[in-house]
Amino acid sequence: MKIGIIGGGNMGGSIARGLVRSGFMPASDIAVSSPRNVTLDALSADCPGLQVSTDNSTVVQVADVIILAVKPWLIGKVLDEIAPRVAFREQIIVSLAAGVSLSDIDAMLHRYSSSRTLFRAIPNTAMLVGSSMTFLCSDNATPQQVDMVKSIFDALGTAAVIEERLMGAATALCSCGIAYAMRYVRAATEGGVELGIYPHKAKEYVLATLRGAVELLEATGNNPEVEIDKVTTPGGITIKGLNAMEAHGFTTAVIEGLKASSNG
Repeated sequence: MKIGIIGGGNMGGSIARGLVRSGFMPASDIAVSSPRNVTLDALSADCPGLQVSTDNSTVVQVADVIILAVKPWLIGKVLDEIAPRVAFREQIIVSLAAGVSLSDIDAMLHRYSSSRTLFRAIPNTAMLVGSSMTFLCSDNATPQQVDMVKSIFDALGTAAVIEERLMGAATALCSCGIAYAMRYVRAATEGGVELGIYPHKAKEYVLATLRGAVELLEATGNNPEVEIDKVTTPGGITIKGLNAMEAHGFTTAVIEGLKASSNG
């Protein structure tokens, strides 16, 4: 399998670097295009042997799976550019563009081919370190093709195949969600500083605490509330802190933020 990535920015670059670092495939089996030479130079330095080009058509011609890692408003332009060179019966197209549906992409390609295999993938930037939560949906794909595309994103973390109607919610929860998690880390770090802890140490302690929370939930399978109950003794400091957070809208803020992202 050879992969072509159109767009070498945050998402496309993370895919290329993540696949090489994970050992999933050699850099020589990945081609990346970008209009910016500085982007391609950085990718080549990180992944020696990677095929790079400023010409999208060059990437298309060498790929079995074509990943479109471009902004949503560029999808139509890019598809018009590469479609005449795509062998639709052999090549798979995977779009990372949030909010652009499979039917939207299908309509853009209708005049070029009546038979095509399309995927949408919604990852997050933790692909770079092999820890992305990625969601996939497809149109006109065989089970074997689904497994193949899923294997790419499993190499970058964890991938789940879901119904397209859930992609908006999944995007808010995990693709946007990584930014929300970062915001919590920032807020908790700032709180630690106000309490007298040095900033770099506060961040270190917060990250260690979050790792512990994740591992505990994964190991036990418990609902988070079960673990919360274990540390909220009557009249204790933890329940006082939780109640103060709720009084300032903690849970409501999280839910409303997810809903806002999901609604686009």
